[in-house]
Amino acid sequence: MSAAAHHPVYTGGDGALLDVAEAIAADWAALGVRGSFLARDLDTGEQLGFDTDEPVPLASVAKVPLALVVLDRIAAGELDPARPVTVDPGTSSVGPTGLAAFRHPATVAVGDLLLLMLSVSDNAAADALFDLVPAAEADTRLRAWGCDGIRLRHRMNHLYECAAGAAGNDFSLALELAVRDEGTGRHTIETLDPAHANAGTAAALVGLLQRVWRDEIASPRATAELRRLMGHQVFTHRLASDLRADTLRWSGKTGTFLHLRHEIGVVEADSGERVAMAALTRGNRRAGLAPDIDLAIGAAAREAFEALRG
Repeated sequence: MSAAAHHPVYTGGDGALLDVAEAIAADWAALGVRGSFLARDLDTGEQLGFDTDEPVPLASVAKVPLALVVLDRIAAGELDPARPVTVDPGTSSVGPTGLAAFRHPATVAVGDLLLLMLSVSDNAAADALFDLVPAAEADTRLRAWGCDGIRLRHRMNHLYECAAGAAGNDFSLALELAVRDEGTGRHTIETLDPAHANAGTAAALVGLLQRVWRDEIASPRATAELRRLMGHQVFTHRLASDLRADTLRWSGKTGTFLHLRHEIGVVEADSGERVAMAALTRGNRRAGLAPDIDLAIGAAAREAFEALRG
C-alpha cells in the first residue's frame, strides 16, 4: 500500500486528543512520512497517537530492550558490570560513533558498554553485549516479561550486512531500495522486513517504557539504571528538540538506518507529569539527511505533551 493511500488508525478518543493525533499524522503525511506515533501519560493513562500496533524495524531503538535484559542479568548477579571486554575495530561492527569508530583495539567494562550503546548509539558496544547475551536469549526474556510486541532477532551489524548483500558498498542504492520496497511490501533488504528484523510497535515500546518508569518489569535495580543511562543520550534532534527547558527532563533513544528515523523516550516535568513517547517513521525520499522530518517528530512530541498535560 502506498503512503498516499494509507488511512491511519487513530488513538485518542473522540475529543481534543484525537484532533492532535490527526494533526500530527497530517503533518507527517505532507512530508512524505509513513509512521507510527504514541504518547501516553504514565500516571493518568491518557494517550494519543496513530497506527500504534504496526510492527516496524527498530534500528538502534532495539538497544533499549537489549539493555534491559543485560541490566537484569547484572542485577541477578549473572553478569559482572566490571567484566572487561576487548573490541577490535578490525572485526567489530560498523558505525560512526563510539568503539565502532575506533581505529585501535580497546578494552571496556560491560557497564560502560551499556553507556556507550545508549548515549552515543555505539553499534560495536551493542554487538559486544549481544555476544554476551545473544539475540535469541534476549528475545526469550522479553517473551517471559510479556513484551510480545517487541522482537530481538539479530546483532546490529546484521543491518549493514544485509544492506551490503543487496547493494554492495553503495549506500545510496541501499537507500533507494529501501524507499522503493516500502511501497511494495516486499523487502530486498531482509532487516527492513518486520518479519525478520528487530521489530516493535509504538504501543509495545511505550508499554515497555511505562513498565520501566514504574518499576513493573525486570528488577528495580535494572530499571533504575536503564532510566539513568537513557538520560545520557547525546542526540536531541527528534522527540526532545522542542522539549528543552530547565523544568523538563528527557530520557530517550534514537534509531536511524536508511529511511528509518525513530525515537522513543520519556519526558518528565518538574510539575510531576511523565509522558512516554514512541515515534517510528519511514521516509519516502532518497536522502540520508532529513532535518524537516526530525523537526516534525519534535513538533509532534511538543504538541502531544502539551495536550496530555492539559
